[in-house]
Amino acid sequence: MSSCCSTNAPAPGGRENLLDTTTGADMTTCPVMEGTPVNKATAEAAGLFRDYEGERYYFCCAGCGPAFDADPAKYAATMA
Repeated sequence: MSSCCSTNAPAPGGRENLLDTTTGADMTTCPVMEGTPVNKATAEAAGLFRDYEGERYYFCCAGCGPAFDADPAKYAATMA
């Protein structure tokens, strides 16, 4: 599996790790990079989400939002 984030480590410059799987965190997976865990609160704070047909989708990195925008129905279907 490739990743647009390319790492599970915290990003340089003190940015939060959106892949943080800390116990108790509200987690989901990225619809673009299937299977990649995403901390919902961290992604939302970073603006890495889209609302589509009444559902919120969270992304693992900034590159996933534009990909989702190009074909939201395709990526929403991966989460069904």
